[in-house]
Amino acid sequence: MTDEPIRIGVLGYRFMGKAHANALDRLPMFFDDAPETERHTVIGRDEAALAEAADTLGFSHTATDWRDVVDEVDAFYNLGPNHLHVEPTIAALEAGTPVLCEKPLAPTLEGAERMRDAAREADVPVGCAFNYRFVPAIRYAKRLIDDGELGEIRQVRGRYLQDWLSDPEAPWSWRNDEEMAGSGALGDLGAHTVDLARFLVGDRAGEAASVSGHLRTFTEERPVEGADDDTRPVTVDDAYSAQVEYESGAMGTFEASRVTEGHKNDHTVAVHGSEGSLEFSLERLNELRVNTGDNRGYETVLVTDADDPYIEHWWPPGHVIGWEHTFVHENYEFLSAVRDDAAFAPDFEDAFAVQRVLDAVQRSDAEGVRVALD
Repeated sequence: MTDEPIRIGVLGYRFMGKAHANALDRLPMFFDDAPETERHTVIGRDEAALAEAADTLGFSHTATDWRDVVDEVDAFYNLGPNHLHVEPTIAALEAGTPVLCEKPLAPTLEGAERMRDAAREADVPVGCAFNYRFVPAIRYAKRLIDDGELGEIRQVRGRYLQDWLSDPEAPWSWRNDEEMAGSGALGDLGAHTVDLARFLVGDRAGEAASVSGHLRTFTEERPVEGADDDTRPVTVDDAYSAQVEYESGAMGTFEASRVTEGHKNDHTVAVHGSEGSLEFSLERLNELRVNTGDNRGYETVLVTDADDPYIEHWWPPGHVIGWEHTFVHENYEFLSAVRDDAAFAPDFEDAFAVQRVLDAVQRSDAEGVRVALD
C-alpha cells in the first residue's frame, strides 16, 4: 500500500479518454478515501492533437509511443481501438504495471487468452472496463438476486440497441473492420450485456454452457470520410442475436444492433426467477423495476437512497446521478485496488469468459450450429 500519487498513463484521448479524465477529476471531490492520482501521460499518434488533449484533460506529459510509457507509470489505461489492446497491455503487465483495458478485451479469443495469461503471470491488479457493473441500480439488483429474492433463475434477457450506423452513408471507421475491431455490434455492445448478465446471475446460474448465434451486416460498404467516391468494405456485423444455455439450465436471450432507428443507447437487462423478476434500463439509470413476493406487477424503485450502492458519495435522496458517474465508481474501485495491491473485478478472467461467449456466437453463425463452451 502506498500513499504516493498514482501516476496514470492513458492510451487514447477521445471518447473514453474524456470519460476517464472526467472521472479522475471528480474522485477527490466526492470520495474522501480515494487514492491521490497524477494524470501523467496521454498517448496518441498526432502530436498537435495530443498537446490539445493533454491541456484539456489535465495530463502533464504526452507520448506518441506507448513503449515509452508502460514502465514509467503506476497504472496504464488502455483505451485505444480493439486492435491496440493486446500488445501494449501485455508489455505493461510484463513491466509489472497494473492495467485497466477497454472492452472487449481483444479482437480475438486468442488475443484475449494471451492477455489473461499475462495478467496471471504479472499478478498485479488488472481490470476490464465494463463500467455498467458500477451502476447503483445494478448493484442493488445483484443484491436482490444473491439474497434469493427472485428464487431459482430461469431466464435472462438483454438487448443493447443504438442507431448511429442506421444511415448507409455514415462514414467508415475502425469499428467497421474485422481486423481492427474483431466484431461489430457483438463486441462493441454485446460484450456489455454478456458481462452484465454474468455479473448478475453467474453465482446462481453458472457460466454459459452453449450458444446459438446469428450475425447480420446490412450495409456492405461505407464511404471514407473526406475522400470523394471512396468506400471501404464493412467486415463486421451490424446486429447480432444469441440464445444462451447456462450450466444451471437457465436460458439467456441477447441481441444488439447499431442500426435500430430511434434507439440511442438502449441497454436493457431483465432477470426472471421462480419467485420474481427485475428489469433495468440504462436510459432510466437510477431506476430498477422489481416484481417480488405478493406484488401483482412491477414496482419502480428509485435507487438513490443514502444506503444504496455508491450513493452516499453524491447527492441527497432523489437527486439522480448519470452515465458519467459509472466511470467515477469504476476508477475509485480500480485505483483503490492499485493503491492497496488488491484484486479488482471485473478482471481479465471475467473479460476472457465474456470473450469466449462472443467467440462462440461468431462460430455458431459461421458454422450454422449450436456451439458448446467446454
